[in-house]
Amino acid sequence: MFKTLSGQSVSRFSFGCMQFGGGATEVESGAMYAACREAGISFFDTAYGYTEGKSETYLGRLIANERDDVFVATKCAYTGASPAAITEQIAESRRRMGIEVIDLLYLHRWDDTVPLEDTLAALAGPVGDGVVRHVGVSNFASWQVMKARAMAQRMGFDIVALQPMYNLVKRQVEVELLPMALSEGFAVCPYSPLGGGLLTGKYQQGGGGRLVEDERYAARYAPEWMTEATTGLVALAAEVGVSPATLAVAWVAQNPAIYGPIISARNAQQLSPSLAALSFQMDDALYQRMSALSPTPPPATDRLEEV
Repeated sequence: MFKTLSGQSVSRFSFGCMQFGGGATEVESGAMYAACREAGISFFDTAYGYTEGKSETYLGRLIANERDDVFVATKCAYTGASPAAITEQIAESRRRMGIEVIDLLYLHRWDDTVPLEDTLAALAGPVGDGVVRHVGVSNFASWQVMKARAMAQRMGFDIVALQPMYNLVKRQVEVELLPMALSEGFAVCPYSPLGGGLLTGKYQQGGGGRLVEDERYAARYAPEWMTEATTGLVALAAEVGVSPATLAVAWVAQNPAIYGPIISARNAQQLSPSLAALSFQMDDALYQRMSALSPTPPPATDRLEEV
């Protein structure tokens, strides 16, 4: 679906640079970038709001010598989608990364305090000028996606990509977002395939990470059944002979509505099991066993007898 500026097809898996300048030093960020490129990843995802700009800055330095061969996604408007904020953040993101063109720009969150017409009008100019090649939305509900797409199309551009949260214990997008994406042709690039590290099993061994460092992640993955699902995943991974992280990422990628998951880490060693998912072959039996570890959300109609 996507092409680099040099015309190459873009990898379906992408790397999320959220840890650049935060959990990962610039040296560690460079090592992860190199590992991704060696594995064939050409799609890198960041955001204006990540690590006070260090994420975009580090990524810009890393891609400088091969800009036309990589596909760069960033996000704007996390704390407000006013036209002024969007215009300012697009300019600053380009400056930080040292690039003229943003390959894919997401609206980071829905903002119901700003008229949607104003938000989208602020994107129409950069798209028309070729400063932004593709537009996507992140953390939008299905109705918000379709409302935004219809309005964008009337303004002369389209919304083509979605970035929701999706993993083995966070499956709400299966209800409406993923069926909608299949029907309407959106590219879905979900974040958090490892559930903030929960699905690696490291927290059960006393390991550290976002679930113990960040109150938002701790609350997001607090239900006990999620820990029980992780226990089952760890056991299944041992049976198969691979890392739980490899299975968790491969499970997300297996869904036909997914263009490709966003993988991430704090260092190259931590990244390795997720990279292994690029070549892992998951059969339907294994996919079903994994899916059974967590509740399948009811359909949008909530008519369980029709499932």
